[in-house]
Amino acid sequence: MGSMDQRHGGHEKHQATLSRSFESEMKSNLKNMSDRHNFVTVPAVDVQVLQALFDLNPDVAFFVKNRAGQYIAVNDSLVARHGLRSKADALGKRPQDICPGDFGRLPTEQDQRVLNTGKPLVDFLELQWYRPGSAVWCLTSKLPLKDDQGRVIGLIGFSRDLRGPLASEEVPVGFARAIAEFEQDVSQPFSCAILAQRAGLTHNRLGRLTKRLFSLTPTQLLAKTRIAAASTLLRETAIPIVDIAQRCGYADQSAFTRAFRAIVGVTPSEFRRKV
Repeated sequence: MGSMDQRHGGHEKHQATLSRSFESEMKSNLKNMSDRHNFVTVPAVDVQVLQALFDLNPDVAFFVKNRAGQYIAVNDSLVARHGLRSKADALGKRPQDICPGDFGRLPTEQDQRVLNTGKPLVDFLELQWYRPGSAVWCLTSKLPLKDDQGRVIGLIGFSRDLRGPLASEEVPVGFARAIAEFEQDVSQPFSCAILAQRAGLTHNRLGRLTKRLFSLTPTQLLAKTRIAAASTLLRETAIPIVDIAQRCGYADQSAFTRAFRAIVGVTPSEFRRKV
């Protein structure tokens, strides 16, 4: 019994060391962001404060993970939806270590893509494990965290449950799959009609669904997805704007510029200069 207690105590000390080290990197990262963008001075954010804040919202699962994709901070909601006894049961583990089948494998692979590419994941529609025996639809966002040299050191994110007027079982799997396919390749000629066909929905049903999920019409949702992809390329690469237009499914640079300015408020060139 004594040896088990020693091992458990050693594990907790190791996790505490990981958390302190990661928290230090995270605070440095936030300070650098503040300095670069000339923000008003912002106090360093303690991971425990964020954790306590998200503990107040049972419909949001909050997490911070290290470079290996292991949890180093979670909120009470994440613990509850996995049927765990305490936060300590999640620390040092990956989703695939605490979730069965695809519910654990897919988010673990998702984490690795964010960690390996440094690209954020925003409002990704997915079905997540929620307590043993049930699942819930969520919109998940994950942001990479980087050190002073720009190296990815982990990620921070949350999953927001789709609740209220829309029950999770009402979200067709075909719809989620169609959206995921579009997000993987926004260069394809994807229209509202194609989205409805691939999702296996009528146009009216599709419109009601996107309005409830995203507060957007299908047309707005497709446009938002293309512009979001374009914004990432403008911000993170030096790819010519004409090529970005093609990669994001626009007929030419003029069409892309009009659409981008209508949603963002500036042209792609102006946006690239500002960021």
